[in-house]
Amino acid sequence: MTPLRQRFIEDMQLRNFAPTTQRSYVHYVAEFARYFRRSPEQLDLEAVRHYQLHLIEQCKLSTASVNTFTSAVQFLYLTTLEMPWSKEDFARPRVEYKLPVVPSPDEVRRLFKHIPGIKNRAALMLCFGAGLRVSEAVNLKIEHIDSARMLLRVEHGKGAKDRYTMLSPALLEVLRAYFRIVRPAGEWMFPSWRPQRHLSSGVLQRACKEAWQLAGLPKRISPHSLRHAFASCLLDNGVDTRVIQVLLGHSRIDTTARYTAVSPAKIAATASPLDQLLAGPVKKSRHQRRPA
Repeated sequence: MTPLRQRFIEDMQLRNFAPTTQRSYVHYVAEFARYFRRSPEQLDLEAVRHYQLHLIEQCKLSTASVNTFTSAVQFLYLTTLEMPWSKEDFARPRVEYKLPVVPSPDEVRRLFKHIPGIKNRAALMLCFGAGLRVSEAVNLKIEHIDSARMLLRVEHGKGAKDRYTMLSPALLEVLRAYFRIVRPAGEWMFPSWRPQRHLSSGVLQRACKEAWQLAGLPKRISPHSLRHAFASCLLDNGVDTRVIQVLLGHSRIDTTARYTAVSPAKIAATASPLDQLLAGPVKKSRHQRRPA
């Protein structure tokens, strides 16, 4: 490991970056250096701009991926290398807003029927039943299940934040049935085959994809789609957006609004002005026509 990479990693560790963020940043910076066959210390802002265009035009990466690379080199140059530049020097492509894919309850029910393995099924039910991210579901510890208060404790969620979320009676029964059958050893609710490790997010992603294909659903469903469905169902049931914000672990209400702004059930139930127009004027009753 080069001294620069070591310092780069240490700077991220000092700021408590998530391990996934650290690995992603190291990957993007390493590919950046490999492309030019030079150390990043010998490259400048023009090289960053050139590589961004390469990622967009040649590699066909998504806007989110290009912006992740930009965040990685921005941290490298401004924090680790202490270059006299500013954040404004690192251009970012505009992120296109896309509506989230929100499966209906019936589609979720059909998906669960095809999930391979009781462990995968119970973990994915956490994503839908409690609004957990896939990384939060696989990181659940047995001690985090508070059946007395019907709460789940989520530790080290996104942004290294802890929170509590709901534990429904139905979800508790699913977890208890899974526990009675599997009897997981150790602290993890969903242990890996490797000692002292929990189930990986990738395993759960693949299980969800396999179930989606077996179910023959036209709408692509991922573990994150189940989280979207959790928020959408709560909104349809009249739960306050700020309560949903807390349950999802969002710092800002506008982040929650992106999840819940489009509720298929509420949109479908909204009357169109055309219906009222074509229905014609409402006839008045005799009592309404009678002069006072």
